[in-house]
Amino acid sequence: MRIVYDTEADLLYLRLDERQQEVVNRQVTDNVVFDVGEDDKIVGIEILDASMHLNLDALLPVHYGTQATRAA
Repeated sequence: MRIVYDTEADLLYLRLDERQQEVVNRQVTDNVVFDVGEDDKIVGIEILDASMHLNLDALLPVHYGTQATRAA
């Protein structure tokens, strides 16, 4: 997953699937657009006017980690 914030456009983009594929944009609200790819799966989410709808200070920068799973 990749998260990108464009400060000039005030656009937050969450890319859920990094594979190259054709996508179709589907506007679900005035400020949210889904990028829909193969098998009708959502591969990206665009949030327009992001700073008006999200607390970007709490969201960015994103820190993440991985956790190993134990075999049963």
